[in-house]
Amino acid sequence: MDGSWFVVVMALLAVAGVLVGWWGHRARIALLERWAAANGWEHHGVDPALARRWRGAPFDEGRSRRATEVLTGPFEGRSALSFTYSWTTGSGKESTTHSAHVVALLLDVSFPTLQLTPEGLGAKLAKVFGGQDIQLESDAFNRAWRVESSDLRFAHDVLHPRTMHRLLEADFERRFLRIEGDAILAWTGGRTVPDNVFPMLSRLAVVVDAVPDFVWLDRGALPPRRAERPPRGPGGAGAGSAAEVPPWGTPAP
Repeated sequence: MDGSWFVVVMALLAVAGVLVGWWGHRARIALLERWAAANGWEHHGVDPALARRWRGAPFDEGRSRRATEVLTGPFEGRSALSFTYSWTTGSGKESTTHSAHVVALLLDVSFPTLQLTPEGLGAKLAKVFGGQDIQLESDAFNRAWRVESSDLRFAHDVLHPRTMHRLLEADFERRFLRIEGDAILAWTGGRTVPDNVFPMLSRLAVVVDAVPDFVWLDRGALPPRRAERPPRGPGGAGAGSAAEVPPWGTPAP
């Protein structure tokens, strides 16, 4: 009898766990959909293509890579997106699932890859083993950031003194940034936090808006007409209906 009750209790606990997980998932979807509706964005759920779209950290780590909680919409006249990226490392009892909140602004031209990583133990170890770290004119910037790029001239053109000064301000501290192909993206650890989407995109827009006009012209694109951008709508999105977001751009040259 005692054994039977134990089985029943365990079964009930298992069912309760499933129900709690289901309820939590539904509540999470409702939260994202409310946020999207309030800001003129759309919630798409899962998009397998995004898990394969970009190279480099965090996209080249582990296995079982997934892009979920995908949100798309306009931001200050550009198409933008946000999603939760997850991957698994280890195996068996040692397996661990990691997640990152990724946001991206889509650009009008394909640029070489340029990655900015906060200086720290990981960056220092990478350099010890031959990892790239482009040195720029500012010693303070060189101490704060590790710079990698497939195009040295592009890195110097984009990271001019005004941009380096801005990247040393507090709101960029410990951030990860990358320009790759026709997108600039950033990420933080953990699942999507809707209230963080627009602040993260604002930092990306700061970097893009500071790219010199000749950099755009050299690649056959007109420089962004910043003064004619539509005003920001609720929470920072561009006014008007959500822009149609293309299938996540093209790879970097």
